[in-house]
Amino acid sequence: MESIIFIVVGIIVVIFFSGIRIVRPTHRGLIERLGKYERFGRPGFNWIIPIIDRLFQVNITEVMVDAQPQEIITNDNLNARVDAQVYFKVKDDEDNVKNSQYNVNNYQWQIVNLARTTLRNIIGTLTLKSANSERGKINFELQKTLREETKSWGIDIVRTELKEIDPPKDVQETMNKVVKAENEKIAAIDFATATETVADGARRAEIKKAEGIRQARILEAEGDAQAIKLVNEAANQYFIGNAQLLRRLETVEKAFANNAKIVVPSNTELINVIGELAGGILPMAKKSAG
Repeated sequence: MESIIFIVVGIIVVIFFSGIRIVRPTHRGLIERLGKYERFGRPGFNWIIPIIDRLFQVNITEVMVDAQPQEIITNDNLNARVDAQVYFKVKDDEDNVKNSQYNVNNYQWQIVNLARTTLRNIIGTLTLKSANSERGKINFELQKTLREETKSWGIDIVRTELKEIDPPKDVQETMNKVVKAENEKIAAIDFATATETVADGARRAEIKKAEGIRQARILEAEGDAQAIKLVNEAANQYFIGNAQLLRRLETVEKAFANNAKIVVPSNTELINVIGELAGGILPMAKKSAG
């Protein structure tokens, strides 16, 4: 009897431990009994009936899938190589977790194919140039379409990112040449502008220099004029009426300097003769004898 009890207890212990399921915080569980949904498994300890029940864990963290590179014909008939990434996650409530498993078969694979189809529809209406310049618009349209198409799947499309939009090799080479030529043009314009700026600076410096020289000459001329004016004023003030006398004295001085000979009459004083030569010095009166 004791052995039977021991066996029964052992079986119960084995069944109990074999039915323990631990769900991580990053997952949610769906428990099925004999192929039919039974209840929702939350993070932590969960127990199921072995063999009869099954627990399926669903990851609810954000996941990234690559839409895989593909050739898309743009509106200007160019084969562009396009690649994109889609970020999504399963919503963590019971209904959405159920929808992610029961409303769609392999939602990751479905999202990839849906993203590829949507990209072909969007980029096919754009030229290669506009597709490269309107990446934000393409991302927005792609995310909007995916959200509408997957709203019954119990997932949330977090964001989409265009990874690359590459033109054909020959077009890429031509574009590179155009970009190079444009950069060289901008560099040439910058160089010409810098040269013009330097020349303009030199010209302004020369103008300033010439202006300084002109101003200095004006000041010098004004100084000379002022000096001449002062000399004239002094001459008018101190030598008015004596100019002729000064001229005659200079003439006498030059005559003596050249050893000129002067004949003096016998009855004439030398001082009177000099006075006559000067023309302005009166002869001194002779003193009477006695």
